[in-house]
Amino acid sequence: MLKRKDILGLSDLKKEELELILDTAESLREVSDRDIKKVPTLRGKTIINLFFEASTRTRTSFEIAGKRMSADVINISASSSSTVKGETLIDTARNLQAMSPDVVVVRHASSGAPHMIAEAIDASVINAGDGCHEHPSQGLLDLLTIRQAKGSIEGCRVAIIGDIEHSRVVRSNIYGLKTMGADLVVAGLPTMMPAGIEKMGVDVAYSIDAAIKGADVIMMLRIQKERLSNPLFPTEREYSIAFGLNSKRLELAKKDVVIMHPGPINRGVEIAPEVADGSHSLILDQVKNGVAVRMALLYLLAGLKQGDN
Repeated sequence: MLKRKDILGLSDLKKEELELILDTAESLREVSDRDIKKVPTLRGKTIINLFFEASTRTRTSFEIAGKRMSADVINISASSSSTVKGETLIDTARNLQAMSPDVVVVRHASSGAPHMIAEAIDASVINAGDGCHEHPSQGLLDLLTIRQAKGSIEGCRVAIIGDIEHSRVVRSNIYGLKTMGADLVVAGLPTMMPAGIEKMGVDVAYSIDAAIKGADVIMMLRIQKERLSNPLFPTEREYSIAFGLNSKRLELAKKDVVIMHPGPINRGVEIAPEVADGSHSLILDQVKNGVAVRMALLYLLAGLKQGDN
């Protein structure tokens, strides 16, 4: 079992913990393939999804994950919470705690918001993405997808391309992939590359061609428009020419390369439709694995608490 109350990031998770989560997700993945997609694992448990940012895949998969394990799942968005009336985030969290939930899943535009909530309440907290900081469940589902495709993560050459500076997915993936023994290269425009990222143990390239040459895995990222106050490049067409992944460029990678993307996809910008929908693409596998990983997190935090059977 996980000997921690919360999952706030992958930066402090040990290899053994990552493997436990991935193995648990692997065992739960088959639930989604059943005719009746339901197990009683979390019956009597309450999960609250507290989302202050828009989300399709993450919020829906957390909701499905909880319901497939028979938990009571409550969804709260920013527009329906009392924060629109001036209530502080901590007061919102403490009021929810008074209703005795077992897990609170938090997505927030401010980095560190889930950490503040975790310190203020007794329920387990899962970070579903905070600002430009981390997105641990996305990192975990990416690890699972790579492990399934390649058999092992150790030794894989993973190229991550795009808006590195503003992507919380990148940070979680770097932490998780490095812990599992992968070799990483990140590539993007200089305006999208955080200073000193080499200190995280990754190679840096400013050309997509150089980054994907010999890659086992290519992970494309969208431009984080919602976090940009000023444009970082002239036009989307020019960005696509410089850093878009198309079938011609794909020839530079290994023949058995796999393509990933955390979504949502901007087709024709960072990735061409024929690549996103092609035989190398694992994008929909990532979505399916997202449900399994989130089932695993809920189970390991809520289903195995001390005193439970």
